Amino acid sequence: MIENICWNSQTLAYIITADTSIEKTTFITPPDFKQQVGFVVYSSGGEIVPHVHLPIERHIIGTSEVLMLRKGRCMVDFYTEHHDPVASRELKTGDILILAGGGHGFRMLEDTVFIEIKQGPYAGQDDKERFQS
Repeated sequence: MIENICWNSQTLAYIITADTSIEKTTFITPPDFKQQVGFVVYSSGGEIVPHVHLPIERHIIGTSEVLMLRKGRCMVDFYTEHHDPVASRELKTGDILILAGGGHGFRMLEDTVFIEIKQGPYAGQDDKERFQS
């Protein structure tokens, strides 16, 4: 299952549950999104021709994140960019979360390990605005 968390037609996040089954190449994020996330499917014997990526300059505003829940269980709370609560969802081992907009926070229900993927370089404390829910 893939769930799109929205507020006022703005996508805040995509949740891809561990049991999601995809049979053909499918991108979750739209082509104009700052981070492309999708399933790329090949049949046995298929191949990817060796290649290098060209040094294309891109202009990106904001930070998107992809979190893969490697172990554990947690609640993720979604907020508008003005800090208003929108929704909460439970994530379990194997789930993938694509954070696209607004705010978010996490409450761990078990010992939890994420793999986090986002654009760099990391700007330290200038990278985020913390707020109380």
